[in-house]
Amino acid sequence: MRTLKAVPGMLMATLLVACTPRIEVAAPKEPITINMNVKIEHEIHIKVDKDVETLLKSRSDLF
Repeated sequence: MRTLKAVPGMLMATLLVACTPRIEVAAPKEPITINMNVKIEHEIHIKVDKDVETLLKSRSDLF
């Protein structure tokens, strides 16, 4: 009689242990690569005084 009462408890414990999730941490098989194809464009705007601007227009041989 005792064994018949213990069987459901043992069965329940077995089912609970069997359903525990398994977490595994593993390194990747291939190395990690980082693609650094970056295109950088710069645009520079220079603001000058009107006097300097007229001087540059009148004397184009400065540059």
